[in-house]
Amino acid sequence: MSDTTESVRATEPRSKTKRVSWQKPAIFCLCLLPLAWLVVRAVTGDLGANPIEAITRYLGDWALRFILIALAVTPIRVLTGWTTVGRFRRMLGLFAFFYVLLHLLSYVGLDQFFYWSGIWQDIIKRIYITLGMAAVLMLALLAATSTDKMVKRLGAKRWRELHRLVYPAAVLGVIHFFMMLKADYTEPTIYAVILAGLFGIRIYKKWA
Repeated sequence: MSDTTESVRATEPRSKTKRVSWQKPAIFCLCLLPLAWLVVRAVTGDLGANPIEAITRYLGDWALRFILIALAVTPIRVLTGWTTVGRFRRMLGLFAFFYVLLHLLSYVGLDQFFYWSGIWQDIIKRIYITLGMAAVLMLALLAATSTDKMVKRLGAKRWRELHRLVYPAAVLGVIHFFMMLKADYTEPTIYAVILAGLFGIRIYKKWA
């Protein structure tokens, strides 16, 4: 083997690490763009006649989108062979929870003004809010156990089983979206189809 060949092979892992090192900050910044755009719209008064509802729904839309994006990581890796994408799954999952949390805080703080008894009545009486809160609790548990330390503490197998809660959380998120609308179900239908497709790819991977 020539010295040149050895040199090239020796630098491949380092080159890959460098690509990942700049890709992560880039993806981090991209994930913040929806929030930045919301701030711009708020500052310029471009939130319509009901800005509180616009903010809450906008954050909810992006929360569901990020859940689907995080779920798409494994299917993308399976279909394309792009293994590096797996390195971004945790970040994308945490951003999904970040937007879920902002959506919740918008409802609790801006819509309900921290009126806890009213919020509790909403949770009890409105099924779509009940389902949304259940999804929030699932995702909060996943975010709290997303660290390497928690993986070691729980064990890899138990950790993987726990993090399968992302699937019912995603389903509840789509149902929550459907139930809160009174007309034009186009967008939640698109999300439901995407979610079904992601599930289908995972099932195929498991049984193929």
